[in-house]
Amino acid sequence: MRLLSVNVAEPREVSFRGRTYPTAIFKEPVAGRVRVGRLNLAGDRQGNPRTHGGPDMAVYVYGHEHYDHWRRELGRADLAFGAFGENLTVEGLPEDEVAIGDVFRVGTARFQVTEPRMPCHKLAMRFDDPDLPRRFAASGRVGFYFRVLAEGTVGAGDGIAREARDPAGFTVAEALALWADRGAGEAALARALGVEALAASWRASFERRLAAARGRGDPAGRPDRQEWDRERLAWS
Repeated sequence: MRLLSVNVAEPREVSFRGRTYPTAIFKEPVAGRVRVGRLNLAGDRQGNPRTHGGPDMAVYVYGHEHYDHWRRELGRADLAFGAFGENLTVEGLPEDEVAIGDVFRVGTARFQVTEPRMPCHKLAMRFDDPDLPRRFAASGRVGFYFRVLAEGTVGAGDGIAREARDPAGFTVAEALALWADRGAGEAALARALGVEALAASWRASFERRLAAARGRGDPAGRPDRQEWDRERLAWS
């Protein structure tokens, strides 16, 4: 497991289909050591802190193994590190082998996995492709977020060490599948809620769905702070 690139960006205003948005999705690789803070890497900020960022979404991680798929899918041979808005481009951390709550050391910093990345309109804007967020989510090649347990520095070429595995073994891929399964039963939702490290927004979503499954609440439940159009991003 290895860190291939560290990518950052400051927010800028970008127009897309008649609207202008603040976004920092246009990440660029940086050389040398990069400071890791509790909420950001040095030189990086979220464009809209209301829907992105915070302790549960401090650092976005994406597997370079997925790049070949997207080069074919998008017909783009020019995809460079950071193309999907990731802070850390890595190898050896597939979604079906990384669990929510796993703890990793990269460089001198320590991180914990919190949630899958769910794509929004910023990804569509990045590639001028309104359907890309749906395809991205449906592909399972979504990456995941880290919270920062210990600040430090990271740099391209650093090894990645898994220091602890969460006992539940609830993988990023399983979390993504549960999010998509509107008929998920009580046992599956309760298992997810048993993962202490699960991001707060995902926890709230699964709690609502579990209450609904038990006949005590509204069945709606995907993480509220994301600006998703549920119909447009409906899986097929």
